[in-house]
Amino acid sequence: MMKLNKHLIWSTCVLLLISSLASSQDYDILIKGGHVIDAKNDISGVMDVAISDGKIALVSANIAKDRAKKTIDASGLIVSAGLLDIHGHNFFGTVRKAYLSNSFSSLPPDGFTFRSGVTTIVDVGGAGWKNFETFKEQTIDQSKTRVLSFLNIIGSGMKGGSVEQNVADMDPEATAKKAKQYPGIIVGVKLAHYHGPNWEPTDRTVKAGILGDIPVMIDFGGSDPELNMKTLLLEKLRPGDIFTHCYANVKGRTALVDEKGKVRPYVFEAQKKGIVFDVGHGGGSFVFSQAVPATKQGFWPNSMSTDLHTGSMNAGMKDLTNIMSKFLNMDMPLDEVMKSVTWSPAQYIKRNDLGHLSKGAVADVTLLKLSKGDFGFIDTKGFKIKGTQKLTCELTLREGKVVWDLNGRSSTLWNE
Repeated sequence: MMKLNKHLIWSTCVLLLISSLASSQDYDILIKGGHVIDAKNDISGVMDVAISDGKIALVSANIAKDRAKKTIDASGLIVSAGLLDIHGHNFFGTVRKAYLSNSFSSLPPDGFTFRSGVTTIVDVGGAGWKNFETFKEQTIDQSKTRVLSFLNIIGSGMKGGSVEQNVADMDPEATAKKAKQYPGIIVGVKLAHYHGPNWEPTDRTVKAGILGDIPVMIDFGGSDPELNMKTLLLEKLRPGDIFTHCYANVKGRTALVDEKGKVRPYVFEAQKKGIVFDVGHGGGSFVFSQAVPATKQGFWPNSMSTDLHTGSMNAGMKDLTNIMSKFLNMDMPLDEVMKSVTWSPAQYIKRNDLGHLSKGAVADVTLLKLSKGDFGFIDTKGFKIKGTQKLTCELTLREGKVVWDLNGRSSTLWNE
């Protein structure tokens, strides 16, 4: 009986010890020793990031390992909030001849976001007010990636061709009404691919933005004769509105860098006014003949984005980290590069809950490796620049859960 009692006492003590140790582990995950870059909180230095219940619990130096159930060694890596791609195309489906609206050219987000550190992607214009519910049920509700939307001013969405020339289907009131039904999910209005030589589509799009209290994104060009770029930037668009494909040189649109390699003066004026210049790389909308001279003259993008779709992902664009690497090699400071894919775009779409590592924020976190070496980067015309720096995504967390781990940094060895 005495032996039994001693055994019970011993077992109870062990259980109490285990319980005590477990209760001392305040955090689910500790990301330790990485270079944290968080523009909102003015952090750029080696720090630890603790996560609990899917939220950021603490960002501080030297958080003890024994306070966390799992520790991820981030030494030598960049740690940031999950990247925000403000321009993608994700209304994928099987409707024939529907271009980027429930058809084959758009992409299911989860296969192409987490592996490049993106935890939030904005589909820009795939759906209009008429088919947004289908997009929500089919893509937004089915994705681990946070998927948001800029509604197309065309009610039936970005179906290409003559559909996008139908001014009669550009309904500001119906578009704004739909946006108000889904605040924080519908975060803007998109105008794209209109070729007529008049301002009515732009005016209707901006009206929808005003009615819905959301920004607009303009994919400008294709008009014959060209519409005046200065008028668009300084008169038609409001501060906070977004001009995408800013380093493109396409027919029917005035390039921002002129024939002598100079950034047009009104471009700087527009940026100072508050117009957001977005990269929107895509398959045909980024050329070094614009980007290199522009950046040398101090014209940097406010946000970087992919314009992700089947026609862009396997050519010069590749993914968001590849675009970020291009700008690093054009001498954009690392902290500014990171800001342009986190805190800046979060503010532009009025989602101030995203893009930072503040205590209580959702634990969407990205770990990036900055490699040194001999690299090449391609634009949409097939030309390249050489570079010595390249970013790759090592690990991505979405709401505190590992969703991408390139080298098993969050795992233990099989025989330990």
